[in-house]
Amino acid sequence: MTTIPFNKPYLHGRELVYIAQAVASGKISGDGLFTKKCHSFFEERYGFAKALMTTSCTDALEMCALLLDIKEGDEVIVPSFTFVSSANAFVLRGAKLVFADSEADNPNIDAGQLEALITPRTRAIVVVHYAGVACDMDRIDEIARRHGVTVIEDAAQAIDAFYKGRPLGGIGALSAFSFHETKNVIAGEGGLLAINDARYTGRAEIIREKGTNRSSFFRGEVDKYGWVDVGSSFLPSDIISAYLFAQLENLDTIQARRKAIWQRYWDQLAPMLPEYGITLPTIPDYATNNAHMFYLVCRDLPQRTALIAALKAQGIHAVFHYLSLHDSPYFQQKHDGRPLPNSDRFSNCLLRLPMFYELSDSDVDRICETIGAHLSAS
Repeated sequence: MTTIPFNKPYLHGRELVYIAQAVASGKISGDGLFTKKCHSFFEERYGFAKALMTTSCTDALEMCALLLDIKEGDEVIVPSFTFVSSANAFVLRGAKLVFADSEADNPNIDAGQLEALITPRTRAIVVVHYAGVACDMDRIDEIARRHGVTVIEDAAQAIDAFYKGRPLGGIGALSAFSFHETKNVIAGEGGLLAINDARYTGRAEIIREKGTNRSSFFRGEVDKYGWVDVGSSFLPSDIISAYLFAQLENLDTIQARRKAIWQRYWDQLAPMLPEYGITLPTIPDYATNNAHMFYLVCRDLPQRTALIAALKAQGIHAVFHYLSLHDSPYFQQKHDGRPLPNSDRFSNCLLRLPMFYELSDSDVDRICETIGAHLSAS
C-alpha cells in the first residue's frame, strides 16, 4: 500500500539551476540577484509598494511589530485560531493580546466582534486569511480607520488570492507571507514583508539590516553606514530566494494544478458529507480560492479522531490544525475569560486533507473513497 503524505515539497522548474547561479555569483548572502528578482516579482505582479524578502513569515511579522513601535501596554487584536507567530511577534514587544473569535462558517476573524474589542490602547488588528480565503476587509478597514488602528495582514497562506479583485497582502498597511515547504510556492523556509504604506519603507530597510542604513549605502545614497535604529538580521540567503524565484516563474502552473486538486476533492465530497454532519470550506463572494488547503469540519472531536485513524490505517496522512491560542498553556491564565466557541470548534473539528502539487487524481480518488467507506460503515 502506497503512503500518501500530507505534504510533499517539490522541484518544479529551475530551482537547482538558479541555486547554482547564485553560488557562482560569489554573493549568497542577503539581497543578491535572486532576492532582488523576487522583490520585483511581487511589486510588479501585485502592486505592493515595497517587497522585502525575510527568513520567515515569523520574521516579517516581528518586523511589523517593530515598525509600529509596539510596546508594553499596547493592545493588539489577533484571532485565536491561528499559528503562534501571529501573536508572538507582538508579545515579544510587550503588547497585551486581545483574542477574537472566528466566523461561524469559516476560521477567519469575526469582523463583527472587532468594535467591542477596541480600546484606547489598541494599536493594531492582525487578520489571518485562513486557507488563502480573504477576511471581510472592507468592514475591518472601516472599523480600523474610524479608531485610528493599523491593519496587518498575516497572509502566510494567501499568495495569489484576492479580495474583490485586490491581492491579499496589498490591503493592510503591512503584510507577511510565508514560503515554508507547506505553502503553494516554497523555499523550504522564507517569508516576505509587503509594505503598502510608504511611511514604513525606509525604516523597514533599516530594521531588516540590523538597525543600520546599509541598504542606502549599497545604493550609493550615503558614503558610509552605521547603527541608526533598532533591528535584527531578517535577510534570507540568496540561495533561498533562488529556489523561490524558480517557483514564482511557475506560479500560474502551480496554481492551476492545485485548483484542479481542490475541485476534485470538492466534486467527490460535497454530495457525500452533509448527511454525516461534516461541512466543507466556505468561500465568500468577495474572496477567491487559491487552493492552499482542502479541509473538512467534522461534527465533533470523536468523529474527527476516528476519521484521522481510518485514513491513517489506509496509509493516508490527514492532520488537524491550530489549537486555540487563548486556551494555550502559555496564555490560558492571561485570557480575559471570554468564550470563543467558533475558534474552539475549529480546533476540535477541522481536518486537513493531503494537498501538494504532485498529488495525483488517483490519490485524491483514493482519499475520497476511504472517507466514504469509513463514514458509511460508522
